[in-house]
Amino acid sequence: MKLRVGKEQQATGLPLWIAFASGIIASLLIWLALHKGASYPSQLEGEHPSPQTQTKAVSTPDDIAETQITEEREAGQDQPLVRVLLSESHKVETVPLETYVRGIVAAEMPIDFQEAALEAQALAARTYIVRRLITKDRTGMTTSEADVTDTQTHQVYRSLAEMNQLEKRDSVGWQKVVNAVKRTEGEIIVYHGEPIEALFFSTSNGYTENSEEVFATKLPYLRSVASPWDKEESPRASESVEMELTDFYSKLGLSAIPASTSDKVQRSLRILEWTTGKRVKEMLAGAKKLTGEEVRHKLGLRSAAFDWTFDHNKIILTTYGSGHGVGMSQWGAEGMAKAGKTAREIVEYYYSGAGVKEVSKLANGWNYGA
Repeated sequence: MKLRVGKEQQATGLPLWIAFASGIIASLLIWLALHKGASYPSQLEGEHPSPQTQTKAVSTPDDIAETQITEEREAGQDQPLVRVLLSESHKVETVPLETYVRGIVAAEMPIDFQEAALEAQALAARTYIVRRLITKDRTGMTTSEADVTDTQTHQVYRSLAEMNQLEKRDSVGWQKVVNAVKRTEGEIIVYHGEPIEALFFSTSNGYTENSEEVFATKLPYLRSVASPWDKEESPRASESVEMELTDFYSKLGLSAIPASTSDKVQRSLRILEWTTGKRVKEMLAGAKKLTGEEVRHKLGLRSAAFDWTFDHNKIILTTYGSGHGVGMSQWGAEGMAKAGKTAREIVEYYYSGAGVKEVSKLANGWNYGA
């Protein structure tokens, strides 16, 4: 079969297929001229697109945290650095002091608390770490590569990645934390010019405790004071726990005391002495004497302020407050803040005879930012 050609094509003497091919080639040359130097990105797995077409990789939480660490270091070059051993990843996160304080406030206190309470927490948290850095305290550490852990052994701390997530989840609450730390920046709690042991806990039973009732050292600024706000404010003001008497005795390391009569059981348990802060100082269980703190830890109670009742072969223990009871009560701080007290008034109340001072003006000459 022959191709049919028009009169113009007959005149030029060019077959139709040659004219068609010439047009295709000309179009290709024009396209190449317009796109000179461009390369077509491969879509094959394992190959990388050219620089002109490569897209930005999606940032992971670790990438964000690493970038934020760099930014925080640059912004806080005049601050001491704190090396925190992260318990989950076993990595050490190094951050400027004020960033560390933000991580503590965000982890240790509900961020919907009053501003003055959050500021008081910032003061206590900063004081704790400044004292630890100054004295080169290594208590609770198993490595020389870090200064503190992120656990209750020292202070609970939110990592940079966790702070970033909190900011996204609750920007209002996070801003309160940032503001509280900023308003107290560079300030710590001192007694006779030295940073105090700024202990704090969740909820009192109505009183804080003298330090020597719980810990080995008697400190003049850690004295028992009334804290009536906790009972009204805290959901941890009281708690009742029920357990079998056999379990109760077993946890205390005692042989089960025959429970043939309720009178016999009641005579086997009694409180011998109370602390100044109205907690159990010493009690008798059978023939064994135990401190209130020993009973608290053995039974997993919230505090050493407790009493009990019996129901047949069960004991019902009621605890009042939560925590060791020494220093600042966090829920008490919230109650004081709601009553119009400032952060300074709160810390000066809970830490007897102490005051707030800029860390750069400490008598020992340790310079803030050195």
